[in-house]
Amino acid sequence: MNSEGRQGLLVLYASQTGNAIDVAERVGREAERGGCPSVEVFSMDAFDASCLSKEQIVVFVVSTTGQGDNPPAMKVFWKFLLQRNLSHHWLEGLHYAVFGLGDSGYQKYNFTAKKLDKRLMDLGAELIIEKGLGDDQHPSGYEGALDPWLLSLWSKLNQMNSMVLPRVSDIYDTSRKTLGHPKYQITYHCSNDLQSDFSSTSGSYQFQDLNGFEKIVARARSMSWVAQHIGDSMQHCFLRMVTNMPLTKHDPNRDVRHFEFEFLSSGCEYQVGDVLEILPTQNPIAVDAFIKRCDLDPDCYITVQPNANNEESFEPHLNAFASPIKLKTFVALTMDINSASPRRFFFEVMSFYAAAEHEKEKLQYFTSSEGRDDLYQYNQKERRTVLEALEDFPSVQIPFEWLVQLVPPLRTRAFSISSSPLAHPNQVHVTVSVVSWTTPYKRKRRGLCSFWLAGLDPHDNRENIVPAWIHRGSLHPPPPSLPLILIGPGTGCAPFRAFVEERAAQRESGPTAPILFFFGCRNQESDFLYKNFWLSEAQKGVLSAEKGGGFFVAFSRDQPSKIYVQHKMKEQSGRIWSLLISGAAIYLSGSSTKMPADVTSALEEIIADETSSSKDSAARWLKRLERAGKFQIEAWS
Repeated sequence: MNSEGRQGLLVLYASQTGNAIDVAERVGREAERGGCPSVEVFSMDAFDASCLSKEQIVVFVVSTTGQGDNPPAMKVFWKFLLQRNLSHHWLEGLHYAVFGLGDSGYQKYNFTAKKLDKRLMDLGAELIIEKGLGDDQHPSGYEGALDPWLLSLWSKLNQMNSMVLPRVSDIYDTSRKTLGHPKYQITYHCSNDLQSDFSSTSGSYQFQDLNGFEKIVARARSMSWVAQHIGDSMQHCFLRMVTNMPLTKHDPNRDVRHFEFEFLSSGCEYQVGDVLEILPTQNPIAVDAFIKRCDLDPDCYITVQPNANNEESFEPHLNAFASPIKLKTFVALTMDINSASPRRFFFEVMSFYAAAEHEKEKLQYFTSSEGRDDLYQYNQKERRTVLEALEDFPSVQIPFEWLVQLVPPLRTRAFSISSSPLAHPNQVHVTVSVVSWTTPYKRKRRGLCSFWLAGLDPHDNRENIVPAWIHRGSLHPPPPSLPLILIGPGTGCAPFRAFVEERAAQRESGPTAPILFFFGCRNQESDFLYKNFWLSEAQKGVLSAEKGGGFFVAFSRDQPSKIYVQHKMKEQSGRIWSLLISGAAIYLSGSSTKMPADVTSALEEIIADETSSSKDSAARWLKRLERAGKFQIEAWS
């Protein structure tokens, strides 16, 4: 989108999971309610960054991904802002506010919002209010920071220029009688002349023609705004599961699997460090229940297009010319009806369509500032699904146009690839923890994708077809001459299985540098993942001491005091430093909670001890290593 400037408000967002989109659209809705004469909401990759200087008031909503990375939609925009030829006066006249979404469990908490805020200020823009930082760890989630931040934003804008936001009190008026228009319009087609889509009987895809199935998946996804998260850098492929092997034993509460897939699509390539994104299959019973609850015709054919009333703020990636698709297929492939929790706006729209007065009052309370915490407990903390929420309010009947907008999109799940293409041509492997947990109200929950994968039978060729995408990960493939220090507790070992396989294959054709690998798990007998593989490589392979390598494992619960990977690292302080001064790179993979910070601290202690320097000096040394691309981290929550 190009801009000639506007008298109202521009909202720009960069999202990874959809939260930033939700916040941006809420900012836009509330500004419209407050009487703002012009409100437009765009993804950053749909806005020409060179036109930013023409704007007057802009609200930025950005998420932080991985270890402080920008979301993909922000990369081009951010690159433009970093140009050296932009003067410190370029954005004079622009008033801005930044709201970030992050998780304080990560080391670089809300790093994207912080650096964007600083850069805008450096370019001469004027701050409206201090940046807001939403935190997933807050008892009310990111809305714990968002609600008061928005109150301050609207108050300040009204003070600055009452013409921009003349009716602040209307923003929080719960007695509003109008809802506005949905973002989508649905066209229904006669099914007589249209070809049937795929069928799914046991929860997986069946197909007669792979090419036809590919087209159906592409058609459905192109009509959903989730398509904008599948960038051109992602390679689409279809897989068939050939191995489903448990890696854990003797522990009913922990199930980690090794999955092997064959490529059905031609021309698929990957390298170590890459990520496999898998589109899970929803339970067909749940899909049928959703369709029945919403009084929809599963066999009718539809197209989903931008609503003419909302074209200005519509996602640019949506295919407005897609071919018709069966409604049930569209729901199954794009709408997460039985896994993800709905957003706050879902309950607001429900309140407009509640026929029972007590349900309307409850829903209005949930979406009020007073009911925010109760909604968070009911919805996010309990991981309430769309289907469950609809069943809890039986008088609500939402039009399908609104459901398409409000139901969370069915997202791919990302897994680090745990195989080397040199060792396994035409195959890709992943290591997956089958997720299950109990909510505060003792409700059993299971991870949609991991539980589905664990239930697939590799011997049933009709039922185990997996749509997937491959893209670059946070860990870059090292050359064979680069010494490596790998740290991967738990399923964090997955990418390093690929690294070790790759180096073993490379050793067949030439010399390779040594690898030190530090692995950690709870018990030697229950969750020593890939035990035989590591021990074999440590005895006579690329991890063997005679080749300069080493394999060290910490069993945290096999003794009274817990032992973690950082303890094993300190025991090998001299070997780690010896490799570092020979030019080694450090790769760290695993949970984002405390582990990355604890391992980083251990590395700083090792460097300080080996160089007889302060820990601050060691931290600076490690930071230089990171800037040189030789300290890489892949962490997840």
